[in-house]
Amino acid sequence: MKNITVDSHPFADQKPGTSGLRKKVKQFQQPHYLENFIQSVFNAIRGNDSFAEKALVVGGDGRFYNREAIQIIMKMALVNGFGKLIIGQNGLLSTPAASAVIRKYQAFGGIILSASHNPGGPDADFGIKFNTANGGPANEELTEAIFQHSLSIDRYQMVEAEDIDLSQIGSQQFDKLSVDIIDPVVDYADLMEQLFDFQRIRELLTSANFRMHFDAMNAITGPYAMTILEQKLGAPAGTVLRAEPLPDFGGDHPDPNLAHAQDLHKRLSGDHAADFGAASDGDGDRNMILGANFYVTPSDSLAVLAANATLVPGYKDGLAGVARSMPTSQAVDRVARQLNLPCFETPTGWKFFGNLLDAGKITLCGEESFGTGSNHVREKDGLWAVLFWLNILAVRGESVEDILKQHWDKFGRDYYTRHDYEAVTNDGAELLMTALREKTQTLAGLQLGSYQVESADDFAYTDPVDESISQHQGIRILMRGGSRIIYRLSGTGTEGATLRVYIESHETDINKQSEDPQNALSELIDLASQIAKINHYTGRNKPDVMT
Repeated sequence: MKNITVDSHPFADQKPGTSGLRKKVKQFQQPHYLENFIQSVFNAIRGNDSFAEKALVVGGDGRFYNREAIQIIMKMALVNGFGKLIIGQNGLLSTPAASAVIRKYQAFGGIILSASHNPGGPDADFGIKFNTANGGPANEELTEAIFQHSLSIDRYQMVEAEDIDLSQIGSQQFDKLSVDIIDPVVDYADLMEQLFDFQRIRELLTSANFRMHFDAMNAITGPYAMTILEQKLGAPAGTVLRAEPLPDFGGDHPDPNLAHAQDLHKRLSGDHAADFGAASDGDGDRNMILGANFYVTPSDSLAVLAANATLVPGYKDGLAGVARSMPTSQAVDRVARQLNLPCFETPTGWKFFGNLLDAGKITLCGEESFGTGSNHVREKDGLWAVLFWLNILAVRGESVEDILKQHWDKFGRDYYTRHDYEAVTNDGAELLMTALREKTQTLAGLQLGSYQVESADDFAYTDPVDESISQHQGIRILMRGGSRIIYRLSGTGTEGATLRVYIESHETDINKQSEDPQNALSELIDLASQIAKINHYTGRNKPDVMT
């Protein structure tokens, strides 16, 4: 082995977003690009502690370029002084499993290779992010430090050596670097068994009167779902659909929504619908929940889990508090008020929940983009949410639809939708947001159709734990009576900008709780488009995705 220093040059576009750095595969494959970012991470996290003292966890969702990137990371980690790597077999680790492994083995942190729900393949997307010792995504201070290092980097270090075999579980020595290849599923499955009543869930899944399907979307949760649902819990063979992780996700889009899980949706529709359906995404941190002929919004899902948490062994003593991202509907707020629980509203990005979880201020948290989680890890967790729902169904003995309708009867229904305008020009998106920021100063008190604006602002968040301030987190237009329109630009895309518009209204009349959300919110949807002049700034007459 030979240690080498490679001369390089900065790239101006390596600023991590809410979930790390995401770009096209070909961008990561260009000379020095991946290496620059990894060296910038190592430079940013280098402190007084020696890298040799604790392990670094490495793994990803198996998408195209995953294995090649891991080999590069190993060769750079050795020269940068790391003493031990823990790597998922064949380079695989779901994002929540990586968080669990970091926490279990008290690792220094972890490098997760994923672009989450984005498409995979040689012409598609790749991503990389650093998670800290608590198992959660790096905070804004650290991601900014990584970015600053990337702007000045002119060299990186690595070793010239043959690749090592990632397929065999066990320990091996890579010069001075110890490399532990672990089963990617075992530690996560053990954690799930500590939280949930596997015996009650097993009785449900083996009942002749209950059918479920789980769509792994040719992504990372396939092995996890096969082990837990079919092997440990006895679900019939074939319960898990598209179970094999593929580098291009089978050419499909690994985003768990009705548009990209159409076969699952069909199995949960019609006279012969299954009783329960679920899907997870590319890296296993998101979830979609379906009942027979019934779709559960992510916001409602979080609220139902909070309201029923004490039915689950891991949460039987109650919740310390709950939190949601600002654009997520206020359904969980209503549960928190009735249970007398603290409820926090944070910016989008799981890292904002980390401080609250570490401080013991919350137990459950979630966001509207199909992400739900708890204090068991520091990431959202798709399969965990599915098991939580199965535990509730097993205890209550009712259908998904019945549980939701009883919930709405008690707390009211938050009609809610998200409209995404994808790959719009960055200039147009920024002009739209700038115009909205100016408009917030004059909207308060205006009557817009049947709605009166109570207040409007550009959401800013002061962390109650470390008092850090995050500004410009989305435009809020709050109506009297609780209705809301939210606008923000997403940081998860790799092309152009994604404008997300969130629309919400609360309905307490039980006779008006069964409408299609697009119909129930039609006036607010029109107002949202008019207020922001979406067509003017983006050239779009309608959204690309509605959820």
